[in-house]
Amino acid sequence: MELATVLPDAVTWRRHLHEHPELSFHEHETAAFIHRTLGGFGGLELQTPTPTSVVARLRGARPGRTLAMRADIDALPIQEATGVEFASRNDGVMHACGHDGHTAMMLAAARVLSEQRSELAGEIRFIFQHAEELPPGGATELVAAGVLEGADAVIGAHLASMLEVGRIAARPGPFTAAADTFSVTIHGRGGHAAFPHETVDPIVIAAQAISGLQHIVAREAPPLESAVVSVTRIAGGNADNVIPESVRFGGTVRTFSAELRERTRASMGRVLEGVSAAHGGSCEFEYATGYDPVINDPALAALVNDVAGQRAIEFDPVMAGEDFSAYLRACPGVFFFVGAGGPGAFPHHHPRFEIDERSLEVGIDVLVRAAQRYLAA
Repeated sequence: MELATVLPDAVTWRRHLHEHPELSFHEHETAAFIHRTLGGFGGLELQTPTPTSVVARLRGARPGRTLAMRADIDALPIQEATGVEFASRNDGVMHACGHDGHTAMMLAAARVLSEQRSELAGEIRFIFQHAEELPPGGATELVAAGVLEGADAVIGAHLASMLEVGRIAARPGPFTAAADTFSVTIHGRGGHAAFPHETVDPIVIAAQAISGLQHIVAREAPPLESAVVSVTRIAGGNADNVIPESVRFGGTVRTFSAELRERTRASMGRVLEGVSAAHGGSCEFEYATGYDPVINDPALAALVNDVAGQRAIEFDPVMAGEDFSAYLRACPGVFFFVGAGGPGAFPHHHPRFEIDERSLEVGIDVLVRAAQRYLAA
């Protein structure tokens, strides 16, 4: 089957999925649609390792290596504001990260490759994964369910609005960061705002603590290593003349190396406890470990760049998080970006996020070529 033949169907599938988004761990209709669509191709062995995920196995005509390919299928709790005719019908839920496109590209790749079964050696496993957007994520569940048992490699693609259509970015080594979260409660002693000397002001303590956290990256992280400590929320007090008992704030930490990840967590605890105690207060510090960093296998990144040809570009690591990292703990793999926007495009997770549907053809082409090349080696 020629790519041009399946492309109109890929666009139709993508628009259907965009119109009917479902949140993480609730992708029942999405999984059912994927299962029905795959069942119409023929030659695929279908499995449902979890209630909202689907795996399709394509066994080639001859023995060979096993390649897994992953697409995420969940949406986000965002009210869509694109105005497109196929906008979300589910209030407060939107495909604002391109997962509808990922699913459509993988369905198309499965259809093309299933019609080439007699020419293929080995096995391809098409993994349609639930719950990428919500830690602990669906990838860990699927690995535990055995979807990568016996797999030699895994490939994943992500549409990227910050890249122009037609560009492919498959960087060897670090690609996306570890994504952790934290929550802090500063306890003081409340009282009348006119008599601050009779209180322990948690707002002042929190302000100094937040400032102190910024020094961790500036003065404790090695200059040639990347780290982010971002406080993204804060709440405390409800009256202008009352100093509150406590203040709460939280945010995210992004790193690439395991050593810097642990060092940053330890430094945060030290700063928070020290600042709180110095001003007569106390703190509660909770740190939740999220997705590991995605570290691409150099040989597989080279394979993707090779099949992409002149479409391949150099690209710096990004501090976003991705649970594709769970697959990389089981076997070597590569995760790459497919340009779907360009200058002026709205960012991911924005109510007006859109993809340029011309990117689907590029993504399908690279996925199919990468699978063919890997199994032929």
